[in-house]
Amino acid sequence: MLKRIIVIASFALLSHGAQAGLNILACEPEWASLTQELAGDLVRVTSATTARQDPHHIEARPSLIARARNADLLVCTGADLEIGWLPLLQRESGNARIQPGRAGFFEAAAFVRLLEQSGRADRAQGDVHAGGNPHLQADPRNLLKVGGALAQRLAQLDPANAAVYAARNQDFQKRMSAAIARWEKEAAGLRGVPVVVHHKSWSYLADWLGLKVVADLEPKVGIEPSVSSLSALLERLKTQPARMILRTAYQSPKPSEWLAERAGIAALELPYSVGGSPAAKDLFGVFDETVAKLKGGLK
Repeated sequence: MLKRIIVIASFALLSHGAQAGLNILACEPEWASLTQELAGDLVRVTSATTARQDPHHIEARPSLIARARNADLLVCTGADLEIGWLPLLQRESGNARIQPGRAGFFEAAAFVRLLEQSGRADRAQGDVHAGGNPHLQADPRNLLKVGGALAQRLAQLDPANAAVYAARNQDFQKRMSAAIARWEKEAAGLRGVPVVVHHKSWSYLADWLGLKVVADLEPKVGIEPSVSSLSALLERLKTQPARMILRTAYQSPKPSEWLAERAGIAALELPYSVGGSPAAKDLFGVFDETVAKLKGGLK
């Protein structure tokens, strides 16, 4: 606790007299939270979405376009997660700073290893992301990589406060690394546990904790399950059972609860992002809650 107080005091000395400068718009709340970790009160940060909104399907409303117009930095997931609305937002904003290829546009997916890269988008297979699965924040190890890159970008845009961003990133890296080690120890019993997922939202979580995804509720990626597809899945689970069903805070609980009741397994709503549950107030809270719920699901 004393070390944490000293670090906070050091940040205060480094940023003494500094005013909130950069205006930052994050596409999703996890990136707003990460930016706040790295920059503190040196920046103004807002999120275009909440944890209870599907980031695939957002309307670029005039109020959101106005925020983009005034942004110095746009921080998004990339990997086509926001393909349905981000290009329109950038175009209509008229803001040259946040266009693709400019320093004011940051895509987290560019700094991590993406899973499930198919190389082509076959619409017959549903809403497939050819470049890879974009739900990368579900593995906290990716936050370390993205955090380092984002701190460098903040320093590039605001060199006068580069030392602050570097110090805060170093502190974040230490705290997150320690938390990851703790979560992995707590979740050791989850390795190999078979689960059903509503959507490909949990591929990175499964890869990190060693969960075994045996089925998706969606008959095709991005296609909501029907009673007939759920019934067929129920039959499959008789020979290939699962222990729990995972969904995000923004997905309807009805399909997973329908299946859970008939299969006799737990249906869990995990926070997915900051704000996805009352306990998920920041990135650390997201994973505290996620690991706790997964362990509870085994019971």
